[in-house]
Amino acid sequence: MKIAVTGATGKLGRLVIEKLKERTDESTIIALARTPEKGKDLGVEVRAFDYGNLPQMTESLKGVDKLLLISGSELGQRVEQHTNIINAAKEAKVGSIAYTSLINLDTSSVALVPEHYDTEKVLKESGIDYTILRNGWYTENYTDSLKATIELGTLYGASGNGKINSATREDLAEAAAIVLTTEGHEGKTYELAGDEAYTMSDYAQEISKQTGKKIPYVDLPEGEYAEVLEKAGLPKNIAGFLAGAHNSTAKGDLFNDSRELSKLLGRPTTPLSKVIADSLA
Repeated sequence: MKIAVTGATGKLGRLVIEKLKERTDESTIIALARTPEKGKDLGVEVRAFDYGNLPQMTESLKGVDKLLLISGSELGQRVEQHTNIINAAKEAKVGSIAYTSLINLDTSSVALVPEHYDTEKVLKESGIDYTILRNGWYTENYTDSLKATIELGTLYGASGNGKINSATREDLAEAAAIVLTTEGHEGKTYELAGDEAYTMSDYAQEISKQTGKKIPYVDLPEGEYAEVLEKAGLPKNIAGFLAGAHNSTAKGDLFNDSRELSKLLGRPTTPLSKVIADSLA
């Protein structure tokens, strides 16, 4: 059986490849990348995969039994790109596709919803066996800026008291690898969130506890938080998106206590405290 992974040189893709190597022979894994040279260190076969080149993608998917479609990073272009990939998979007679979608998609107000919703619709209508992996927010979305938060001495946001069940990329990558290497997942939609729910105030308190430095959380209106992010150097559109995600958090869109991720993993998900400790180390 051949398993292929799109976006294999990205942060999530690389982790999925590593988790697959732990569960199956390297000869069965195919990394798909727009720039194959970036995947030379993956230790598996790498094939060229340009989302705008249908013939190339079809050729690269020949012989593939299962495909993990990691959602693209180019906002506004993802439905077209994902549709091209699904069409190429149909042409190449790929057996099944697992797609990384968004947590709570049916009720969420996060700006990413429309592209994920449309992709899920295209996939379900394709006739290919599918599994939907509705990934929660990455814990790293917060901890990647941990150093800057500590230096600033304050955690700013616009999330109110909204609860967050984030998950690490590694946990989500392992879940994807499990789905790709085991049976019985066809037609299923998994809401994949961390076991632990926390607020931004809880996050600030954990940082304070581990650093011994008081880090308060200051909640701002969405517009003001977007301005803070812009002043910190983020482009206006990115600042607006992130501020909007915080507003969605306040509405409860990142809360999900289904524990479907830990059930798939067969173990508890990685707690926030460990991610912070690892980041500080």
